[in-house]
Amino acid sequence: MKSSCSDLFGVYIHWPYCLSKCPYCDFASCPTARVDESLLWPAYERDILTIPQGRNITSVFFGGGTPSLMTPAFCERILGALSKRCSMAGDVEMTIEANPDAIDLSKMRDFRSLGINRLSLGVQSLLPEGLRFLGRRHTVQTAIQRIGEAHRVFDHINMDLIYARPHQTEESWQWELEQALDLGLSHYSLYQLTIEPQTAFGRQGVAEADSETAARLYRLTDTLMNEAGLPAYEVSNYAVAGEECRHNLTYWRGADYAGIGPAAHGRLGLYATYQAPTVETWLTTPMQQELLTEKERQTERLMMGLRLRQEGTPKTWAYAPHIPKACALGWLVCQGDRLIPTPAGTLMLNRLTLLLMEP
Repeated sequence: MKSSCSDLFGVYIHWPYCLSKCPYCDFASCPTARVDESLLWPAYERDILTIPQGRNITSVFFGGGTPSLMTPAFCERILGALSKRCSMAGDVEMTIEANPDAIDLSKMRDFRSLGINRLSLGVQSLLPEGLRFLGRRHTVQTAIQRIGEAHRVFDHINMDLIYARPHQTEESWQWELEQALDLGLSHYSLYQLTIEPQTAFGRQGVAEADSETAARLYRLTDTLMNEAGLPAYEVSNYAVAGEECRHNLTYWRGADYAGIGPAAHGRLGLYATYQAPTVETWLTTPMQQELLTEKERQTERLMMGLRLRQEGTPKTWAYAPHIPKACALGWLVCQGDRLIPTPAGTLMLNRLTLLLMEP
C-alpha cells in the first residue's frame, strides 16, 4: 500500500472508557461499568463539525480506552455524521480496537455490518503470568477464541503484544511470539513495555528492561517476523505486504488527520488541534488549535517518517548537512530521494532524529 501524503486523510475517534485501567496504560481512559451515550453525543457531533468539509476520508480509527464497549448504534451514529460531513473513499479503512473480554462474535458481526473492516485486538500476552502482570482481565483461552471468531468476520485483523517485561527471557518471548504467529494474522503490533511516571507501574517503581536486553529482544523480534514473512514497516508494526494499517501510515507519512473525542489530537495543515483531556471538560469545551510554523511541522514529519522501516522519510524533511554524518554512523541509508533508517539507526532513533533536525 503506497499512498502519497496528500492522498491520505484520517479520522481518529477516541472512546475514553474501559472496564478497568491497566497498570502500564498512560492513555486518556477511565474505568466504568456503564456509559450514558446520549450525554456524549452532542460533544462528538460538535467535534465532527470541525472537520473541513470536502475532505475525502481514507481511514477511520476508533481507539481508546476500549471502543468495542460502545453500542453498534452509537458507532453507526458517528459514521453517519462523518459521511454527511465528508466523502468516504471507496476503499476506506475502518478500524476498531477491542479487548478480548469486551467483544464477542455477535458484536463483531454488528460492527462489520456498519463498514468496520479491521479489528485490532489488545491481547498483550499469550502467557497467563504475562496477562496477570499486565493487569489484563481476559485469559489466554479467551484471546485465542476471539481471534478464531474474528477470522470468521474480518479480513484484516491485528494483534497487540507487549514484550520486554521484567524477567522475560529471549526463549520465553520467542515461544510467545511463535504462538502468536501460529494464529495466522497478517498484522502484529509488538511494543516494548515502557513505564510512564503517572501510571500505576510508574508509581510502583516497576523498571523497564535495560537497553541491552531491550535491543536483544528487538533484534530477535525482527528476525522471527522476517522469517515469518511479516517484516517491520514501522518500528513496532509488522505486516504481510499490503496489510499495513493505513490509518497509522497517515500519521507516519505526515498527512492530515482529525482528532475527535476527549484528549484526541489532530493535524490539519499547519494547525495542531487539541481536545480537552477529560470527559468532563471535553463535554463543554470546543476543540482548541495552534498554528505551527513550517519548520515545526516539518520537524514533526521527520520524527514520524523516520519510524518507517522500509520507506523512511523524504530527504527534504531532514537537515541536509547532517545526512552524511548519519550515514557514516551506519544509522541511515539514502535511496533516491528517501532516507531509510538502518536496524542500528532504529535502535538509536531518538539520537538519529535529533541529529537530522535543523539546529
